[in-house]
Amino acid sequence: MAMAMEEKLSSVAKKFIPSPIQQLTLLAEKCNAINLAEGFPDFPAPLRLKNAAVSAINSDFNQYRHVQGICDELAKIAKRIHGLDVDPLTDIVICCGQTEAFAAAVFSVINPGDEVVIFNPSFDTYGNVVSIAGGVPVYVTLDPPNWNLDPNKLLKSFTSRTKAIVLNSPHNPTGKVFSKDELDAIAGACCTNDCLVITDEVYEYITFGDAKHISLASLPGMQGRTIITSSLSKTFSVTGWRIGWAIAPAFIASAMRNIHVRVTDSAPAPFQEAALIALQSPPEFFESLRRDYESKRDYVAKLLMNLGFRIPYEPQGSLFLFAELPKSCTLTDVECVEELVRRAGVVAVPGCGFFHTDSSKEKHDEEACRFQKRYIRFAFCKSNETLSAAAQKLKETDFEFLKHL
Repeated sequence: MAMAMEEKLSSVAKKFIPSPIQQLTLLAEKCNAINLAEGFPDFPAPLRLKNAAVSAINSDFNQYRHVQGICDELAKIAKRIHGLDVDPLTDIVICCGQTEAFAAAVFSVINPGDEVVIFNPSFDTYGNVVSIAGGVPVYVTLDPPNWNLDPNKLLKSFTSRTKAIVLNSPHNPTGKVFSKDELDAIAGACCTNDCLVITDEVYEYITFGDAKHISLASLPGMQGRTIITSSLSKTFSVTGWRIGWAIAPAFIASAMRNIHVRVTDSAPAPFQEAALIALQSPPEFFESLRRDYESKRDYVAKLLMNLGFRIPYEPQGSLFLFAELPKSCTLTDVECVEELVRRAGVVAVPGCGFFHTDSSKEKHDEEACRFQKRYIRFAFCKSNETLSAAAQKLKETDFEFLKHL
């Protein structure tokens, strides 16, 4: 009987199982392990934001709500930082986090059979959402160790069915910030092929050293074909508040708003009030954020290298280190993560979960498959106490298994 009932699931639902990050977070809780797998801060959000949310709740902002002030502020930020002219009344959609904004964008523009170019490695949500919409993900692999974009690979990925490109910069999992030359190549390809772009810019304020985030929409000819998605989550340490947004041409924003209303209706009301306070943060807040995360990045990178991991690419942004296993290690990324949990009580994410294949010949490239099992993602967006505790556990662990022959 149970099997018969399971057959009632849709074909889409049958494709999906808990993500590796979900599974590893549950494992961390079960084993009382330190969670360096999931990209959420484990330290308090800024006090002024929490006070604003509490004040909103106490003022009974508890029903369906759309705070136009958020849109007004986002339009000002888009103009000040990126030089974009955005109409806050028509071009901005407030959603339940960046994930919903991204999904609404895909559902607004992708028809069954449309191809969507996604860079490899990438967060698995992108390809999954495209598949739910009936689109076809087409993966273009970034070249290690610096994860450079080869413009020729990009151009070869286009067909008559290509509808959009997904761009995540700063990039999860590698920490790459796409260069101006790479962005120019993407913009040129999109203009030549009449293609849309859906961006994920949630790490826009988290860049290191001389690296600076450039929104693709700011390049000539691109604002009219770009859907920007972002959120409060990473910048303000409130991943559970689910306040995100999209900035898009008015006709696309209208379609997204209609989808959003029919799926979730409105983002959490009191957190929308607090979001306005967050977006009005002074420049000093963002500078402090960058310095703090750069320090955490350097701390975790040094720790991992001392243990034998390789850091072939120093992250320019985001909250993650994509560490490579030592050349002498014959374990896969999954096996290594299992050893980390068992021996050290520390959880990370196997890199293979960020690499994807499609119908191209890359799917049958054994060397590429082996390469894709050589990385592990570590999240460094944790308190200094958590990172110190993880360091102590790792230092007390016998890491001879990394040299396993």
